Amino acid sequence: MVVNQRTIGESVSLSGVGLHTGNLSTVTFHPAPEHYGFRFVRSDIEGMPEIPALAEYVTDIARGTTLTYNDAKVHTVEHVLAALVGLQIDNCRIELDSNEPPVADGSALPFAELLLKAGIKEQKAPKDYLVIDTPIRYTDEEKGVDIVALPNDDFRITVMVDYNNPALGSQHSGIFNLEREFMTEFAPARTFCFLTEVEMLHKQGLIRGGSIDNAVVIVDKDMSQEELTEMFLSLGLQQDILLGTNGILNNNHLRFKNEPARHKLLDMLGDLALVGVPMKAQILAARPGHASNIAFAKKVRELYEQKKIQKKTQTKKRDGLVYDISDIMKVLPHRYPFLLVDRITEFDAQENRIVGFKNVTINEPFFIGHFPEKPIMPGVLILEAMGQTGGLLLLNYGGLQENKLVMFISMDNIKFRKPVVPGDRLVMEVIMTQRRFNTFTLEAKAYVDDKLVAEAQLRAAVVDKEGK
Repeated sequence: MVVNQRTIGESVSLSGVGLHTGNLSTVTFHPAPEHYGFRFVRSDIEGMPEIPALAEYVTDIARGTTLTYNDAKVHTVEHVLAALVGLQIDNCRIELDSNEPPVADGSALPFAELLLKAGIKEQKAPKDYLVIDTPIRYTDEEKGVDIVALPNDDFRITVMVDYNNPALGSQHSGIFNLEREFMTEFAPARTFCFLTEVEMLHKQGLIRGGSIDNAVVIVDKDMSQEELTEMFLSLGLQQDILLGTNGILNNNHLRFKNEPARHKLLDMLGDLALVGVPMKAQILAARPGHASNIAFAKKVRELYEQKKIQKKTQTKKRDGLVYDISDIMKVLPHRYPFLLVDRITEFDAQENRIVGFKNVTINEPFFIGHFPEKPIMPGVLILEAMGQTGGLLLLNYGGLQENKLVMFISMDNIKFRKPVVPGDRLVMEVIMTQRRFNTFTLEAKAYVDDKLVAEAQLRAAVVDKEGK
């Protein structure tokens, strides 16, 4: 069954204070187009820079996950991302007027409730799942961390935490169905810390917006009420703090017996959103934290990028349409020495995407003069090869269009990254991104050995042959 991508129905906002920076901020969730993913937008910075929610942009994991892109930062993104992932939303523009989302009550529930209020809107494009087909493991023996992703037909996470601390002990939790369990069993789980950590975290410049109203503080040391009050006053934390009798400051009650383990799972949901794509896998995690989550997410993201390249270059049949050279010559008017596509290996009408290749040999006529002592395929002919591949896509748009020609209007953002030489197989991938009447915009890329060698944005019109 095909499952489509999802965004939200309208823009919604939430204001409050950031957990670690203490800055006042408003987060606004906006609908986003297909294949947009999650991007944070700093509206308080000139130009409103976007920060993609991807693992390669993580720059700090001190008690939260920080993203940085072109000097724009956003701190503590995990609860926001967990809410989006938990509701199985794929595309959302997350606008912030400060450098950290509000902490709210320390859980993902306020964000999830806000997103549900905005409404979930199904889009036309199918979800792009990463299917884990071989185990992926991350281990930190020094910290006792072990995370593994195993093949599974669905998405599941099981977490075990053990801090060797009698105040918490060992706990475990697992989520097996996001739709049924996320909102009631995991979104409400709040962030937590130990009393012995409060002074250290504050001296590190963290938890400036923390309070007993947005975090669970577990009492893990013997201390009198007077000592507790003095410590909080010395840190400038002006709150009425009670030592309590149930092991939690102010006698706050846990929402779940294993709320800390559930919150660790919630953090992991948010951090794994930085893979950039939903997964089909069973995740087993022992003693995870932000550092290990991100290290693991980077390994998984590397696998995803490899699979994308493999998908681009492997030969497969899509929609019953794979062209050999005789098929190509029936559609394109080009002939020797200017026919620069040997085979079409992929055609996906739903995604408006085509992949083909050109075998580059020393017998190409242009190598006689370009250059005799160092043969290099002219860049303009690489563009032509991408253009011809795109032409086959357009001439099959909505069914084969006979008596038509593809005429290119413009070529923009052209980049040549590596030379193409005899013996290379030039793989062209072209995606139609926009149509206006009979005019089309194409994003074209060319690869050799899975490495990008050229790219360009092409604009073309489909016209009658008689009108040429």
